[in-house]
Amino acid sequence: MKVRTRTLVTGALVLGIAAGPAVAHAAPMSAAVTVPAPTGAMAPPLYTAAPDAAALSRAIAGVGPDDKDATAALVRVGGTSGRWVGSSGVADVRTGRKAFDDARFRAGSVTKTFTAAVVLQLAAEGKVDLDKPVQQYLPGLLPSGPKGFEPVSVRQLLNHTSGIRPADGPGDSFEEQYAHRFDVVDPHALIAEAVAKGPEFRPGEKQHYLNIDYTVLGVLIEKLTGTTYEQALSERILRPLGLRHTSVPARGENRMAGPHHHGYQAVEKPGGGSTLVDVTDWNSSSNWAAGDLISTTADLEKFTQALFAGRVVPKAQLEEMFTVPAVKDFESGEDAVQTAGMKRFVLPDGTAVYGKTGSRYGYSTVIGGARDLSRTLVYSVNSTDAKGQDMNKVAYGIVMAAFTR
Repeated sequence: MKVRTRTLVTGALVLGIAAGPAVAHAAPMSAAVTVPAPTGAMAPPLYTAAPDAAALSRAIAGVGPDDKDATAALVRVGGTSGRWVGSSGVADVRTGRKAFDDARFRAGSVTKTFTAAVVLQLAAEGKVDLDKPVQQYLPGLLPSGPKGFEPVSVRQLLNHTSGIRPADGPGDSFEEQYAHRFDVVDPHALIAEAVAKGPEFRPGEKQHYLNIDYTVLGVLIEKLTGTTYEQALSERILRPLGLRHTSVPARGENRMAGPHHHGYQAVEKPGGGSTLVDVTDWNSSSNWAAGDLISTTADLEKFTQALFAGRVVPKAQLEEMFTVPAVKDFESGEDAVQTAGMKRFVLPDGTAVYGKTGSRYGYSTVIGGARDLSRTLVYSVNSTDAKGQDMNKVAYGIVMAAFTR
């Protein structure tokens, strides 16, 4: 299934709006993080003033069951310049239970950041060479020949310049995907379907953001570690960082374990108007190492701060996550923006921040911030059109409130 890319400010698929008062509070500063030392003279932090609490409260005010855009929002703004935590809306439209800060949710493509981190750890350990072709590690995966694949480096998988086409999946519409929501998908079958189409372009020539690259990386992780992707993720990231509420579901699991927010998709009714379809229970095995993660905003904030600080991936390999290849985007023709597991966002004032968006039906997520950790942002919004084309108004408000200097 093809996954569309959107920018954080001018085209993101992110948050949502609804009804009910926002619940927000200023939180105490967390323990100091170790910020990577710059290569040149010490630069001043990008953000020095505390987050604008009033603007952030306004951004999520009104989220709840009666709005057309979203049913809940959880926001954490952190970093060395200050901290703010807020929530709004309901966890379940049927019961009216209020949204709560430690709710679990489907984090979508934020999974890719975790997957990239594991691969880069393996590179730091000398278990994989980013410049070598993945065919060397997974023989037979990408057939060669007149219409086959040239060598595809591990780095090209990480930064979406591999040229591997997407697998088709059940279809692009919500109705088609909803009908197959409990299908259990083998990642090897997805890869076989994708590579049977032949390459989309020569490796390293363009950038096309697709799940398939990270499905291949999940298989690579299993080959290099001799264990499952889920176990490798747990042993290398989740346990060391104490991310107790983050997991990848078992292949046949449809439900989220533990306290969580329900997700909803707005579906048009034949006579006009729309109704909310509960999409909480869904088998995400087709997304696997590209988008199957379940987490909380607290866990994702902890991960983001540790990642940027160089405590997840060694600093030499961490540069891959802040490096955009000098190619054009396959679809737009504009300069590439994807890195290894993240994306560079340029805000209206010219400030560059890095992070990752993620969406599953009913759930929109963002992690990221300034590279110097002076400002970070994590949110989860139960968007009722999480995969829609249009920019969500609440998303824009949160981003602008969080990153305005």
